[in-house]
Amino acid sequence: MEAPIKAPTPGAGGCGTVWWQSGTVYQIYPRSFQDSDGDGVGDLRGITARLDYLAWLGVDAVWISPFYRSPMADFGYDVADYCAVDPLFGTLADFDALISEAHRRKLKVILDFVPNHSSIAHPWFTESRASRMSAKRDWYIWRDPGPDGGPPNNWLSNFGGPAWTRDEATGQYYYHAFLPEQPDLNWRNPEVRAAMHDALRFWLARGVDGFRVDVIWHLIKDEGFRDNPQNPDFQPHQAGINRFHQVYSCDRPEVLDIIAGMRAVLRAYGERVLIGEIYLPIERLVTYYGPGLTGADLPFNFQLIQTPWRAEAVAALVAEYEAALPEGGWPNWVLGNHDQPRIAARVGEAQARIAAMLLLTLRGTPTLYYGDEIGLGHVPVPPERAQDPWGRNEPGHGRDPERTPMQWEDAPNAGFTAGTPWLPLTGDANRRNVDELRDDSRSILTLYRRLLSLRRDHSALSVGAWRGLALPSDLAAEVFAYERIADGETLRILLNFSNQGWSVPLDEGGPWQILLSTHSGRAGDRVERQLRLEPDEGVILGPPGR
Repeated sequence: MEAPIKAPTPGAGGCGTVWWQSGTVYQIYPRSFQDSDGDGVGDLRGITARLDYLAWLGVDAVWISPFYRSPMADFGYDVADYCAVDPLFGTLADFDALISEAHRRKLKVILDFVPNHSSIAHPWFTESRASRMSAKRDWYIWRDPGPDGGPPNNWLSNFGGPAWTRDEATGQYYYHAFLPEQPDLNWRNPEVRAAMHDALRFWLARGVDGFRVDVIWHLIKDEGFRDNPQNPDFQPHQAGINRFHQVYSCDRPEVLDIIAGMRAVLRAYGERVLIGEIYLPIERLVTYYGPGLTGADLPFNFQLIQTPWRAEAVAALVAEYEAALPEGGWPNWVLGNHDQPRIAARVGEAQARIAAMLLLTLRGTPTLYYGDEIGLGHVPVPPERAQDPWGRNEPGHGRDPERTPMQWEDAPNAGFTAGTPWLPLTGDANRRNVDELRDDSRSILTLYRRLLSLRRDHSALSVGAWRGLALPSDLAAEVFAYERIADGETLRILLNFSNQGWSVPLDEGGPWQILLSTHSGRAGDRVERQLRLEPDEGVILGPPGR
């Protein structure tokens, strides 16, 4: 039986659609995109130099991970000044030039905003820890020791170990959900909210088109600081944070008021987007749209990263997510980012093509991660070159392999830097790079570009309705089938998650023409009644003659 049609937001496909609904977001990890000064670390001028590539690829918005002034304990996610560029990445003038050049190419710019915690070196924290009577003491979360003289409760750091560090000078503990160098701000304090809103306005006034808010579900903690309950399903191989259910240290109901306040700041500047990083189950994730859609425009949906890579599992996930969305809530999909193993490393090179077609044909806003379009997979990082603090605290959980440099050309260091790259490149960088792949009609880069072109040319793919299609049980275990519908046009997507071929019946809606296949040489073929899907093949079918 077919899944019911999930209609687009009113106005989608016509007047009322905003850019972040129809567009595609491309994430850049600035340390790893392009180095302009030979120090081995990417920078803002490097991003500006590669904007023509992004326009050629066909994305609509660029999300840039943090480049704020920082001691780099967590590579910029420990902010020492929310309104300054770290010299490692350039200057404010470099940022202004990047904004200007991106907008000239009709590319939007989204910044990473890190409001849950600052750096331990931020002047706010320096003042806060100076004395229990400091005017900024309550800007951070300070607690007396527990009855045994140890930490106030059992909360753990997401990066390993306790989430509380004792300050010997004042005798209290401060809370840090991540590294001790990243003390959490106290968002219950209205002065903190006002200061953070001012930081948002600083960048909005410079032309920023939106923000991705880091760990947005962590912003408010339980007022009573109760212990988190133990997780009876914890396994020794899991990260330590999984020993307890994080019911009191994050995902508190008051956080929706905080998000509504941020959204109100953005709305004063027109069509700006608020994206929230949220690693939660679907039923909790969708609450972050907020009552009356006053929350995040796009609560980031990471479910594809966490779901087993099987047709039945992915089909069930998509149907569950579509059904859970609140009325008017716009969906979004993510397959990779700077914190998760690359998609090609998770599913293999052949299925990475299926992943690309899935991401760019589901309903909602897709986010691409730099390098996925050239098929970057797992890059081995020798222990002596390891950089990630989480990996050093908890071996096996390092995120370096998904942060390696972008590979541009068959040249020293693949054209990323004239110096020594901060992380190694792939062993096949002389072949796996933009210059080698962009003119290859069979390459994964060409596939991404064609998919992005189809999204622009067919409103059914960018803003249309979604309908899941039923298949015979043997097929449904291996093939995911659905349609996208808008403006009187229906496109059908068939994705083979297996390494064997299948004949898929096309019982209705035909005749069809193959608009695009993950395999070369089939575009333009006319098909009726059934379609032979090759192993690891995905196709987009449309009406003949287009």
